[in-house]
Amino acid sequence: MTAQRADARRNYARILAVAEEEVAAHGADASLEQIARTAGVGSATVRRHFPSRSALLEAVFGERIETLCAHAEELAGAADAQAALVDWLRALTTYAASARGMADALLQDGTDGPEHVNACSVRLSGSADPLLQNAAQAGAVAPDVTVADLVALVTGIVLATEHHPDPAAEAHRLLDLTVAGVSPRRPG
Repeated sequence: MTAQRADARRNYARILAVAEEEVAAHGADASLEQIARTAGVGSATVRRHFPSRSALLEAVFGERIETLCAHAEELAGAADAQAALVDWLRALTTYAASARGMADALLQDGTDGPEHVNACSVRLSGSADPLLQNAAQAGAVAPDVTVADLVALVTGIVLATEHHPDPAAEAHRLLDLTVAGVSPRRPG
């Protein structure tokens, strides 16, 4: 029994390491069969550890998501609510632009069926919501803007710029345009 558990842990670690490489090379649609072959396991073993593509992507991007969540929590008490929210959005943009497939993973809500919730998006939303609420209370963001709206905008920007010669710089430029667009107009 213990040998199986140790073997299962090794398989999980090997599958995850291969999945990280495959997703980096081919994006969120990396072949699960190729991941299994490269990891030296059967596709049933991959599915036993990761019952859905979303579960696999959540594991691949889990550390980055946790870092973004911790950053949101650090920024939640900032005096300048708009600057804090924009800082977090820039961090999300940087991560999503540098981790191929992350933007796709964030957009894959419900693609595995209604019983699967995109845990990455849920975790990000929960962590960033205080930033957004603070910015809305300060009048820096329109009150009807949601974290899901902002994540969708960032992921759209990242997907639109992934083939640009400097995708991160272009994504940040477009994010700046977006921030100006979601900010309420001040009488001038």
